[in-house]
Amino acid sequence: MARILAIDYGKKRTGLAASDPMQIIATAIGTVETKELIGYLKNYIKENEVEKVLIGYPLNLDDSPTDATPLVDKFIGKYKNVFPDLEIEKVDETLTSKMASLAMVEMGMKKKDRQKKENVDTVAATIILQEYLQSRH
Repeated sequence: MARILAIDYGKKRTGLAASDPMQIIATAIGTVETKELIGYLKNYIKENEVEKVLIGYPLNLDDSPTDATPLVDKFIGKYKNVFPDLEIEKVDETLTSKMASLAMVEMGMKKKDRQKKENVDTVAATIILQEYLQSRH
């Protein structure tokens, strides 16, 4: 089997997580400057067999678009041009940042580390992926 990659897309920085090849466990990869994301994905996909990419899709609680939704839509268009044969699937990311913050508290992460946005982005990508993996089993 191949890995599944999850993206928590942001205007400045993007959180990433990947599954193991058996698609059981989600592991945080870290964050990448958004302007470098396509290049990073090219390298990652060259070095790892990737079956699918998930992207957190930002919606309000009433399912209306957020101010970040057009940014994600634009990235998806660019992604499809660069990786036409690698599926990208939108996954509702509503409340994942809040869930990430709570998870970091439960892990005992220091307040200073919890306030770093890149940590929230990475944990959010991991949550998106882990929830997806659990929903399939």
